[in-house]
Amino acid sequence: MPGDVDETVHPGETPGNYVARMARAKAAVVAETHPERFVLSADTVVVIDGAILGKPLNAVHAQVMLEQLSGRIHDVLTGVTVSHGQSVVTEVERTRVRIRKLTANEITAYVASGEFQDKAGGYAIQGLGSRFIDHIEGSYSNVVGLPIALVDYLLHKVHNEGASESDAFWF
Repeated sequence: MPGDVDETVHPGETPGNYVARMARAKAAVVAETHPERFVLSADTVVVIDGAILGKPLNAVHAQVMLEQLSGRIHDVLTGVTVSHGQSVVTEVERTRVRIRKLTANEITAYVASGEFQDKAGGYAIQGLGSRFIDHIEGSYSNVVGLPIALVDYLLHKVHNEGASESDAFWF
């Protein structure tokens, strides 16, 4: 279910605080209509030089983002929230990614593929964009958009909160 919220960055808000706030807000919207269910929400951004790069608005915007990332290291931050009833936990996963120096032709061809659409930073590490990545430090699944190990940890944390050891289970 979409957790439609205002995604405006607050003045002075750090990228980590932003993705954590977005994940919590999206979870809260969904939990309002499904309070008995486990709710998982996440929000991912690319950060370079302290600036948040979300999803490109169009092809020109994607090209500008890729030019900015070319030959540089950036961070991918994902805020993840798991909630169930009154229990709500949020954490932020950080992965460092280095994109090799790209030529203008490579950027143009990549943007023309359309793969940039709906991708934070304008690239997909799991798709055609994988050939541009020459180093990663941290969770690969975080760069894809959902840090699976963190999700597993948070699900267990929420489920096991208040449960006796004999009540605990693995998803």
